[in-house]
Amino acid sequence: MPEQRILYLSQSDVASTGVTMREIIDALEVAFREHGEGRVEMPPKPGVHTRPDAFIHAMPAYIPALRAVGMKWVSGYPENQGRGLPYISGLFVLNDDDTGLPLAVMDCTWITAMRTGAATAIAAKHLARPDSKTVGILGCGVQGRSNLEALNVLFPLERVIAYDVVPEQTDRFAAEVEERWGLRVVKAKQPRDAVDGCDLVVTAGPILRKPHATIKAGWLNKGAFASLVDFDSYWDGAAMKETDKFCTDDVPQLEHYREVGYFQDIPPVYATVGELVAGKKPGREGPGERTMTCNLGLALDDVATAPLVYRRAVERGVGTWLKL
Repeated sequence: MPEQRILYLSQSDVASTGVTMREIIDALEVAFREHGEGRVEMPPKPGVHTRPDAFIHAMPAYIPALRAVGMKWVSGYPENQGRGLPYISGLFVLNDDDTGLPLAVMDCTWITAMRTGAATAIAAKHLARPDSKTVGILGCGVQGRSNLEALNVLFPLERVIAYDVVPEQTDRFAAEVEERWGLRVVKAKQPRDAVDGCDLVVTAGPILRKPHATIKAGWLNKGAFASLVDFDSYWDGAAMKETDKFCTDDVPQLEHYREVGYFQDIPPVYATVGELVAGKKPGREGPGERTMTCNLGLALDDVATAPLVYRRAVERGVGTWLKL
């Protein structure tokens, strides 16, 4: 019997493989199309909750078209930020779709950030105006950066309006964005400044069971698109109900969250991102439509991304091989 081994990839290993946001967007577009066509196996993610507003979730999925199968074991602990620890952490296990044997175990922090941004960009491709130039980012942490990076791949961005409850976070975000992408960053003094007048809006704060509902009706302009990375934490119910099309990445998962206390004041779901990508339902149909997606973060996102990382790591000799 041949020796069985797995490739271990640390957080720095994963990031060093050189997989680009463009590659991740392309892989996720295939995954969402397959999801829209009903060809993805992905049970609702079970979880445990050791602290208020914290979670540890198991996220398995199988995407036949990509021959990709695996599971992410991921945690989100909002109070970690005050301890100098990451809000999101975890591991991803990639399996061989033919034998079921594990191929790799890798840190999922970078993957989670990048695939979440990619999912926002794919939704925006179908729901936002293609000439969108101004983006408002509320929450200038990891997800604020990755969502901006992904939107910058697909849209002709020129200006970023950034807001965070911690001003120093906004300062760091602005410096990095201007250095990495050459985009002009305006530091918002109030949350409304990062919503009103923006073509694209991303809320990327902590996920809360009880929304603080800072964003009110009338703030999101006609013709704008919003991505609710933090579920509905930032949004008042009346503000969400102003949208012409409210979408999500997975309805059964959204309903599960609603049953445990989230999403108590959202509008009816118009479509899933998969239905938009597969052409089952039209996306934006007019320049004045307000559109919104609340992507919950699907296992298919991670399962589409991890093989890219694994293959590139093998090609470049990155990581540590371990015996099973």
